[in-house]
Amino acid sequence: MTAVGFLAPEGFEAELRHELARAEVTVTTEYGRLLLAKGPALHPAWAQNIWYDPVELPAESIKKAARRLKEIQRNWALLPTTGHHRRAALIAEQLPHVSAKPLVFPAQPPRAPLGGWTLIAPERMLAAPTTASLFPHGEVTFIEDRIGPPSRAYLKLWEALTVLGVYPGAGERCLDLGAAPGGWSWVLHELGAEVISVDKAPLAESLQGLPRLTYQRDSAFGLRPQHIGPVDWLFSDVICYPSKLLELVRRWMEAGTVRNFLCTIKFQGETDFDTQDAFAAIPGSRLMHLHHNKHELTWIKLESER
Repeated sequence: MTAVGFLAPEGFEAELRHELARAEVTVTTEYGRLLLAKGPALHPAWAQNIWYDPVELPAESIKKAARRLKEIQRNWALLPTTGHHRRAALIAEQLPHVSAKPLVFPAQPPRAPLGGWTLIAPERMLAAPTTASLFPHGEVTFIEDRIGPPSRAYLKLWEALTVLGVYPGAGERCLDLGAAPGGWSWVLHELGAEVISVDKAPLAESLQGLPRLTYQRDSAFGLRPQHIGPVDWLFSDVICYPSKLLELVRRWMEAGTVRNFLCTIKFQGETDFDTQDAFAAIPGSRLMHLHHNKHELTWIKLESER
């Protein structure tokens, strides 16, 4: 069985360990938030990035360490771990530069394969020539808009759409449940979509009067699919228990009026792994922890032809 490295988001190592244990994957070694295991290349929701086939390599000198990495491939991202920071930084300086500039949304993700490496001892490094994410450590950053959006929640939607490489656009009808104050609705309107924003609370003043945005004062959970009709996208960043969101999603799926779903599963207190598993079991689902997520996961289900 090949080795795999699972990189936990900062502060969520326990969630990743628990998810791997539920999948009967045994962690053999830990280097900070990087968990090494033997087994199949799973895609745990609580892994922000995955290192494929990591190997230990000698690093007896800075130049030799850099040369060994360059012999494997060009693009590398250094994962800092406890200790050896200065020596690791000196090795990284000898490697080709990999741009990690914040993106201007909307943007296409990088295309070049990216490896991950870290110094695990003064003269020993761990390196994986391929990782699951094209972004260093799975961290997507943006040049922020500090004027338009009414809240910083817009960054989660920017990141999800960028990772997917899919953007709702002109002519598409989007339903934003639990929209207030309107960060996600703002993103969708900026992309040119027709937006129906649903919440009992009002949207921010800055969003009122936007030409393609309709505000409906209603509960995200009281609204029924027949009240809205067909939509291209259903979005939800509403605060609720995961099981409540699952009920909502199943109702709209059964109605058959939604082509694509993108929702935030927000955990209240302990992580609800049973409901997480129920979301993952929905055919065509994708669960991920975004760089801009907190104690929450993003659930996505796209129509098959996308």
